[in-house]
Amino acid sequence: MTDPAGRDRAGEAAPDLREPDLPRTMKVRQKALRTGWTTGTCASAAAKAAAQALATGGPVEVVEVALPSGRRVTFATERCERLSADRAEAVVVKDAGDDPDVTHGAHVTATVTRRREPGLELDGGVGVGVVTRPGLGLELGGPAINPVPREMIARAVGEAVDTGVEGLRVVISVPDGERMARKTTNARLGIIGGISILGTTGIVRPFSTASWRASVEQAVSVLAAQGESTLVLCTGGRTEKGAMLRHPELPPVCFVEVGDFTGAALRRAVERGVRRVVFVGMAGKLTKLAAGILMTHYTRSKVSTGLLAEITRAVGGPAALAEEVAAANTGRHAYELWEAAGLLPAAGSELCRRVGDVLTRFAEGAVDVEVAMVDFTGRRVVAEWPGLGGSGATSPAPRRR
Repeated sequence: MTDPAGRDRAGEAAPDLREPDLPRTMKVRQKALRTGWTTGTCASAAAKAAAQALATGGPVEVVEVALPSGRRVTFATERCERLSADRAEAVVVKDAGDDPDVTHGAHVTATVTRRREPGLELDGGVGVGVVTRPGLGLELGGPAINPVPREMIARAVGEAVDTGVEGLRVVISVPDGERMARKTTNARLGIIGGISILGTTGIVRPFSTASWRASVEQAVSVLAAQGESTLVLCTGGRTEKGAMLRHPELPPVCFVEVGDFTGAALRRAVERGVRRVVFVGMAGKLTKLAAGILMTHYTRSKVSTGLLAEITRAVGGPAALAEEVAAANTGRHAYELWEAAGLLPAAGSELCRRVGDVLTRFAEGAVDVEVAMVDFTGRRVVAEWPGLGGSGATSPAPRRR
């Protein structure tokens, strides 16, 4: 923790805490990137087309639906047919624009069937996941169709049929959804058997980081709902493997790929009463965090080699090495200089300690913090800071593995 003068445990001036705004896109390109449509929007379009086909008796080739903003958009159906007097089905192919979405090209299908009682019944079919764990804000055992898509589907169907008079059952399915879901974190969150029907705006922004932040926050909520008190934040897939090797006692739900959204994850952890946070990362991300930057996307922050040079001096490194580190091209380059000089354990541990102080300050002492640095395979812990986080006590010497 810092003292009133703004100095940390080791006496150096503590960095200001910053959480820069999200960049609009993950990459800056000369040509504008094409937006796309969420699975929720596609589901609402397919549902309206099927309901309209059931009401009119003929296929619907083009359908218009409303986004949450009120803007109206038009979709062509891939297939739309009345299967019987009481049943119709329509398919809309998802176009995610220029976003690398695993559900791009999915055949979002709505099957609409008449029922005796007035009202709208919504369910998931093949390829739409089933919710098996709390923390998602959805009914256990029900389909993984989020609240905003549910509202969009109900509104779209209501424009075709007065469900206050005529009852309809709408089943949303995605034929290849189970395979697509294997590339997501759905299983870890307790969504089994398929994808989620998602979307808050109806629009997929190319390379959107907002969706990643939302998934991080959701993962922390699920962890807390399971009664787990330890959150392990990993910057990516490689660091997650190292984190799991370091903590074999923890279930998979405790491990969250935080990406650039450490601040958002910590904020949600505090809100949900999580008591222990372990951060596992590589040199570059750790350096940004040690500088007080809680949203570490490359368009909003850079690795401070000056800070790494300061750490080199703080652990007794020679002036010449500190100068080399200050001139390093990347955080990895500085790491390699420390390693070649035999200074990696000491410098790495000091870097982890500074990260620990930043995370503890950001969480206002509400969580106990541990920090570990892994090598660039992600599998070997090269330095760590056990810390006592919220207690404010000086940490013991780092453990060696």
